[in-house]
Amino acid sequence: MTELPVSDLPGEVSTVRLRLELVTYAEARGMLAGHRSPNFHPAYPRQDDLDAASMVRDDGSTWGPRHIVRAFDGLVVGGIGFFGPPDPADDGTAEAEVGYGLVEDARGHGAATEALQGLLARTDALGVRVRASVLPENKPSIRVLAKCGFTSLRGSDEDGNLVMVRPVPAG
Repeated sequence: MTELPVSDLPGEVSTVRLRLELVTYAEARGMLAGHRSPNFHPAYPRQDDLDAASMVRDDGSTWGPRHIVRAFDGLVVGGIGFFGPPDPADDGTAEAEVGYGLVEDARGHGAATEALQGLLARTDALGVRVRASVLPENKPSIRVLAKCGFTSLRGSDEDGNLVMVRPVPAG
């Protein structure tokens, strides 16, 4: 697909309790080589975070993975981000896929919802529709998506994940 001309996202997005810091190419290479930053939670990076790090390009794109950093102590407790810049969907609307996850002891406190809402405020301003794929048995993640306005179900992907979409809010 051809990429649409969509503005970049800021390198850091802040919410009330979190900072969403873009994973740089150098950081991604270090994570993949097993290097750990002192501000990483002992259970971070998870395998999903390493998979996301493997997709970081050395092109300055801001549509990649980000660390979820707790503002009060600077600890990285998870990851969130896009699988690349938006592409045109079948209807021509710019659309990007998001993924996220937290270390186990950071779950259940609203951090995933807050992080996702922080990124969605930015994509809304750019007119980008967002989709997410989630395993049907992952009820906590489905709740996060529902709280964040993912209302459309597009069925399943080839891996059996539900594909949920959040329309761009009007206005």
